[in-house]
Amino acid sequence: MDRIIKITMSLFIILLVTSVALVNYNGYVENAYRTSLTSTYSYTCSITTDSPLSNVTIFLPVPADMNGNSPVIAQLSAHEVSGVPDTWKTEIYGTGKSTMVKITTPSIVPPEGTSTKNPFTVTMYTNVTSNHLIDTRDPVENSPMFRPVQDVTTKECRNDETPASGGQCYSYLTSLYADYNADPNAEVSVRSSLTGKNEWNIFEPKENEYRTDIYLLMFGEQKSWTTVRGYLEAGLGAYDAPSLQS
Repeated sequence: MDRIIKITMSLFIILLVTSVALVNYNGYVENAYRTSLTSTYSYTCSITTDSPLSNVTIFLPVPADMNGNSPVIAQLSAHEVSGVPDTWKTEIYGTGKSTMVKITTPSIVPPEGTSTKNPFTVTMYTNVTSNHLIDTRDPVENSPMFRPVQDVTTKECRNDETPASGGQCYSYLTSLYADYNADPNAEVSVRSSLTGKNEWNIFEPKENEYRTDIYLLMFGEQKSWTTVRGYLEAGLGAYDAPSLQS
């Protein structure tokens, strides 16, 4: 009888120690994740031209989620986005289906030596910290995109390579408005990109992210809305992080 009691007590102690160790381990993992987690958005928009432009008005889609929330609206509204020339005026417009930044300027005059092979580029950029975890697996539904997002289709990743860290690639359509006077042979391009990334460190640094961009090349003067093709890479990186409890 004494032997049975001793075995039972030994098993109880082993289970108790194991349980305490597991609780401590889970607590350490969650705390390490919570304290090291950072979520950020990186936004860039470039307008490139090989010729002078005048009476410029451009409506560009600003990354926003389906409810119109955008990580860069505050910076654009406060004129805190780097790279915006002093002669440019920026205003935010919400249409219900998309969020746009209206750019107006009397002219964009490239410096001497500008050509098709050596165009002039103005680049706006900002990095913003998010106060919540970014959904990098399904950004079309839950994270900022260049909206409206239409005709989403699965496609091969660029360079016919699947992203090294996994994920899936898509193409989609959105739109922008351009109105300016220019030489008939002028080439003007617009490219906007956004990366949403989560980073943490439990036993080693890990991260996950999504990347999306839109690009349009225009010729001569413009006075209309234009369909723009977008590209999306979603679900890139590691997804073995613990779930945070509120």
